[in-house]
Amino acid sequence: MVDDKQGKGPLSEAELQELVASSDAGGRNPSSAGVATMLAVVAVVWSVFQVLLASPVSNYVLPGDVINNSRQIHLAFAVFLAFMAYPALKSSPRTYVPIQDWVMGIVGAIIALYGYIVYDKIVSNGGLADDTDKWVALIGLILLFEGARRALGPAMAIIATIFLGYVFFGASPWVPEVIRWKGASLQKAMSHMWITSEGVFGIALGVSTKFVFLFVLFGALLEKAGAGNYFIKMAFGALGHLRGGPAKAAVVGSAATGLISGSSIANVVTTGTFTIPLMKRVGFSSEKGGAVEVASSVNGQIMPPVMGAAAFLMVEYVGISYVEVITHAFLPAAISYIALVYIVHLEAVKNNMPTLGNRVVSMGKTIGGMAVFFVGFAALCYGVQYPVKWVVSMTDNSGIILSALIVLAYVALLWLASKGPDLEPDDPNAEEVELPVVGEIYKSGLYYLLPIIVLVYFLMIEQKSPGLSAFWATTLLFVILLTQRPLKAMFRGAGEMGEHLKEGAFDLWQGLIDGARNMIGIGLATATAGVIVGTVTLTGVGQVMADLVEFLSGGNLILMLIMVGLLSLILGMGLPTTANYIVVSSLMAGVVVELGAQSGLIVPLIAVHLFVFYFGIMADVTPPVGLASFAAAAVSGGDAIKTGFIAFFYSLRTVALPFVFIFNTDLLLIDVTWTQGILVAISATIAILVFTAGTMNYFLVKNRIYESVALILVAFLLFRPDYVMDRIQPPFKIIEPTAFEQTLDAAKPGDEVRVIVSGPDFDTGEMVETALSMSIDGEGTGAERLDTFGLMIMEEDGAVKLDEPMFGTPFADNLQGFDFYGDTPVTLVTVKASANQMPKELIFIPALLLLALIAMLQRGRMSKEGEPA
Repeated sequence: MVDDKQGKGPLSEAELQELVASSDAGGRNPSSAGVATMLAVVAVVWSVFQVLLASPVSNYVLPGDVINNSRQIHLAFAVFLAFMAYPALKSSPRTYVPIQDWVMGIVGAIIALYGYIVYDKIVSNGGLADDTDKWVALIGLILLFEGARRALGPAMAIIATIFLGYVFFGASPWVPEVIRWKGASLQKAMSHMWITSEGVFGIALGVSTKFVFLFVLFGALLEKAGAGNYFIKMAFGALGHLRGGPAKAAVVGSAATGLISGSSIANVVTTGTFTIPLMKRVGFSSEKGGAVEVASSVNGQIMPPVMGAAAFLMVEYVGISYVEVITHAFLPAAISYIALVYIVHLEAVKNNMPTLGNRVVSMGKTIGGMAVFFVGFAALCYGVQYPVKWVVSMTDNSGIILSALIVLAYVALLWLASKGPDLEPDDPNAEEVELPVVGEIYKSGLYYLLPIIVLVYFLMIEQKSPGLSAFWATTLLFVILLTQRPLKAMFRGAGEMGEHLKEGAFDLWQGLIDGARNMIGIGLATATAGVIVGTVTLTGVGQVMADLVEFLSGGNLILMLIMVGLLSLILGMGLPTTANYIVVSSLMAGVVVELGAQSGLIVPLIAVHLFVFYFGIMADVTPPVGLASFAAAAVSGGDAIKTGFIAFFYSLRTVALPFVFIFNTDLLLIDVTWTQGILVAISATIAILVFTAGTMNYFLVKNRIYESVALILVAFLLFRPDYVMDRIQPPFKIIEPTAFEQTLDAAKPGDEVRVIVSGPDFDTGEMVETALSMSIDGEGTGAERLDTFGLMIMEEDGAVKLDEPMFGTPFADNLQGFDFYGDTPVTLVTVKASANQMPKELIFIPALLLLALIAMLQRGRMSKEGEPA
């Protein structure tokens, strides 16, 4: 549909909504009232089931076997609704559900529930499939792949089919010898993929069931309550009057919308229908306006706390808490958005764009006001714990009292909102554009912040599970949707309370439907990706891929990272971000960590997972498939391919940042103090702005070539001061392996000792190396510290040999690939101890001096007549 319209002007509102529906929620809309109602009821039942599953009373209201088999139930709903909502072909009917889709939907749902229905038989068989099970599972996989093809496009189903084919035919002569394996029988493969929790019903679908649904539902309900429109209006009120204001407001509005929407396409259309026409009015071309919206909407997925589904998957895959994941992800996401605001500012200044409206407000006051709001909101989220603790300490009925206080705060804020009119979406094509005044409209939506405060409080302060945190926030949204209309009417003395209550109930009903429909694709993506993950665990192809990538990269970590990034981009052309992340991280994350260790670089696993995720979201931008770029072109009427290339150029910082935080983990706030964290945040913000000025070829005026190069160099020095300092003063001194225990004995708390271990690989017998990093914590002798780390060493023939560490000790997993029982011993080949090094932050001084010099040169040119400004 988009292609047909390309170059013929923007799509209508109805066509845009059809575009979002067909990509995110299914394009079918049955005309039969009975069928439409039945499907709506199924969607609502799914949403209610997921809310009950996440609730603290789930063990009392749901049977134990339902909770234990919740993944099967989750997939059954997703498969059934996929065949109901997504037509098979472009020519398939949109107004009714064909009989074959009914059959496939019902059969698919029953087979998804198969493990629940015949649970006792599967347990008695030890989790192995019998003859009946294997054929049922095979039909289930075929229907799953067809549902995924409809909801996600053909690429997901094709890739999963190729992996499944490899399971069966891995021993065939036409399979390259390097990845050839013995193959598996149908019975063994189906047991692994459908009966056990290694394949379809694995970690990814479990995360979708436990966490992701609640957050998607939370976003759908918040949008239905009117929060999306409120965020956009606030952004335009704060930034719309500035030069390039609509573009700046698009960035901030999309960032706020990205907090509640995991879909790039929905974000583009939701905010873009208003922002893109206004961007065009102040001088942005159709393609540039669309590109700004694409870059800001896609980046919504990297912004905590939701991050699509990836944050919850990282919790399972990396093995750290949810709070740690979003802490590590926050700074790169924040500076990425700051850079995007600066990009559109430079575009506006370069092209001398006019301002919108007739208000004049200083940039300083605007930035100061926004900073005060965000700091105040963060302080509120953090500070609310103290009165809560006081209430808890004072009474045993604290839950009831705290709930009453939240309701009281909601009613008070709603009364404040009722003093003004409800916010209606503005017409961006109106002759006179009246920008909202923040001081007048902010009261109308303050109560939308309450569910977000509740969510952040339970996540960050109470550190409850993401599912339970989202449950309480969603419960509050149920109350808001049901009561905001009648209570406003009561405060305004408008009457007709019953009618307003009906409208509120309809909003809640529609929000529950929207949440379920938005989850269809995610449920199928995580289930289908489970087949790929299951293939990796069944065949061991992951290790083969590791060897292949290591061979192709020649052991060079940077070259390998480029290859991993390209793989993410290529796979992402046909896969949704979540599925792309699951596939690439399953194949490559461990490889990058292992190769880094062999190179002597300790790469935290979370850094690799974020690296893969960042490149995965870029696939929504990148031509020729970038779906968000096509959606933006449909809104703007511009060329989709050109929009995609410009959006990719605007997103260069999203490409550069992952390489930075792999080598400088301070950017992820790993092992930094508060003081260091603040310094890193300031230096990284300056660095990303300078990098943006260098790549945009404009700082204070248009750059000379050498100035752009110098600006990029300054950015590098601010991002990687350690690179230069390590060459001036190495951070480690080399110690003889025989002095390892004495080195540990002399180390002080806070020091780091690194060792390179060499030995035969357990599978191949080839000699491999890996690096271990030991952070010294507390006092102790060298022998005591060796015992703490679980390392057992023995000096023999001038070499330091290593015994296999005990299971559960700190380095047991790192060293499990070595053969400790072969003829060739595992030895320590290098020991490095922390050396006295000047603070790496001293490199900031020459970097900032160089930046000041460039600024002076450009200021001199600014005063010359005829110099472009």
